[in-house]
Amino acid sequence: MKKALYPGTFDPITLGHIDLIERALQLFDEVIVAVASSESKQPAFPQEERILQIQKIFNDKRLSVIGFDGLVVDLAKDQDSMILIRGLRAVSDFEYEFQLASMNREMLPELETVFLTPKSKYSFVSSTLVREIARMGGDVSPFVDASIKKALEERYSK
Repeated sequence: MKKALYPGTFDPITLGHIDLIERALQLFDEVIVAVASSESKQPAFPQEERILQIQKIFNDKRLSVIGFDGLVVDLAKDQDSMILIRGLRAVSDFEYEFQLASMNREMLPELETVFLTPKSKYSFVSSTLVREIARMGGDVSPFVDASIKKALEERYSK
């Protein structure tokens, strides 16, 4: 059974993330979406809320959503998953992701990183940009699930 781990902050989860998760579910028997605490990034939503948001979007028994804090190599060992999924939106992402994959492999040689690309219509979408648009009162509906749009509107209407 091939189990893959997809770590990230998912703040908020975008349609690009959703696309990658759906692609991963086609490739692997089980996918674990691991939501990083990332307090240093000042997330719009607490980790627990991001976990619940992702769980509400997906209805697939092969998908689990967990929280984590720490090194992804330790998480991979804890979850018994030696496949790491990383998303590449643009060529500019590749250098950082390649460096990260190499560092992870150095720390845990049996860990493989699989790079997935989203549909081209999501290649420019990032959580950071979506948060900024929402913060300024813009329409984020082309970039996120309707439930996330509502959560962002509630978050930034205060």
